[in-house]
Amino acid sequence: MKRRGVGDGFLLVDKEKGWTSHDVVAKVRGIVGGKVGHAGTLDPMATGLLVLGLGRSTRLLRFVQSFEKEYTATALFGVATDSLDADGALLDRSPMPVTVDEVETAAERFRGTIMQIPPMVSARKVDGKRLYELARAGEIVEREARPIQIFSLEITDFAPSDYPEVSFDVVCSTGTYVRTLADDLAGSLGGRAHLTRLRRIRNGTLNVADARTIDEINAAASAGTITELIVDPSTALSDIPGREVDEAYLPGVRNGAAVPSTALIGNGDVGERGLVRLVADGALLGIYRVDGASAKAEVVTA
Repeated sequence: MKRRGVGDGFLLVDKEKGWTSHDVVAKVRGIVGGKVGHAGTLDPMATGLLVLGLGRSTRLLRFVQSFEKEYTATALFGVATDSLDADGALLDRSPMPVTVDEVETAAERFRGTIMQIPPMVSARKVDGKRLYELARAGEIVEREARPIQIFSLEITDFAPSDYPEVSFDVVCSTGTYVRTLADDLAGSLGGRAHLTRLRRIRNGTLNVADARTIDEINAAASAGTITELIVDPSTALSDIPGREVDEAYLPGVRNGAAVPSTALIGNGDVGERGLVRLVADGALLGIYRVDGASAKAEVVTA
């Protein structure tokens, strides 16, 4: 018998090492029932925050995915793998006795807007095929470099040797591959690197400190307290500016109708542009895009 689910909202999972994001989604679907999706893949070797959308909130996952993300990571310099992480096959091992000062200086070049080529072992598509599928077939294809933003990159630990271990914290835009960042950082110093540890600790304002393991989620479901773990949509999307709507326009908003931007209470400027989170009595009505004088629905949740 198909389970009905626990309603709409978001569930914050602290993913353990070895699980794919799909594994987590399948497990949680089996626990809570209903529709479940995730906001951004974590590689199997990575741990940390995986944001899941439940029920109708799966339609909102693309907004969560667009928020900035924060990671802690450790890279082994001088050793290259085909996946750029510890799960990959060894490609090269060459001593790289760089100093922490050299790494710090090189890191300065990777702050701000930079261009990055996605790794072959990734979920990005080229000509309709996932890069990791092509990699498994032994194909290496040209990938287009894309702009990403590195808002913060800080070296937090350094273990000197011929193969130094470099730990760092990074805050970055969506679409950033931290393992590529580590390899590119080593590349700027004349060598290669791969990640030995990666943990996502933040996705927008959502933090891994508030996440639960699969075992904890399963225990909460068995105890009948699973709803206590669900984050309401408006809170989960608090990175998007919130606006209330003039009461006269509420019926139209609930049906996805466009409204004049002057109908948004708290709208700072009639020339404002971008996404807004429309709320009424604390509940999310939908995500609208303001374009000067008007606001049009992206997703309606009311």
